[in-house]
Amino acid sequence: MTGWTILLVGLGAAIGAPLRYLADTAARSRFGTAFPWGTFAVNITGSLVLGALLGATPVLPLAVQSAVGTGFCGALTTYSTFSHEVVALTERRATPTACGYLLASVVLGVLAATAGWALTRWAI
Repeated sequence: MTGWTILLVGLGAAIGAPLRYLADTAARSRFGTAFPWGTFAVNITGSLVLGALLGATPVLPLAVQSAVGTGFCGALTTYSTFSHEVVALTERRATPTACGYLLASVVLGVLAATAGWALTRWAI
C-alpha cells in the first residue's frame, strides 16, 4: 500500500463520515427515534455502492477501489451503530422493531449489494 492509496482512503472517509452524520441527523429530525432510519439508509446505500464497486473491479484502478470501497463506504456505513441500535431498541422493549430492523438491514443490505454488483457487471 502506498502513501497515495492511504491518502485516497482518507479522502473517501472524509466524505463518507460527514454524510453518515448528516443522514442520521436529518432522519432523526424528520422521523424521530422510534426506528433508526438514518443508519438503515446509509447501510443499504453503502451496500449498493460497494456491490457496484466490486462488480466494476475488473475495470477500476486500485486507487478508486480503495478510495470508494475502504474509504467512502467504510466511513458511510456502520456495523457498530447498527448493533448498538438493535440492543437499544431491545432495551426499550421495542423487540418487534429491533427484530424487524435486524432482519431488514441484513436482507436488504445483501440484496442491495447483489443488485449493485449485477447492474455493474451487466453494464461492463
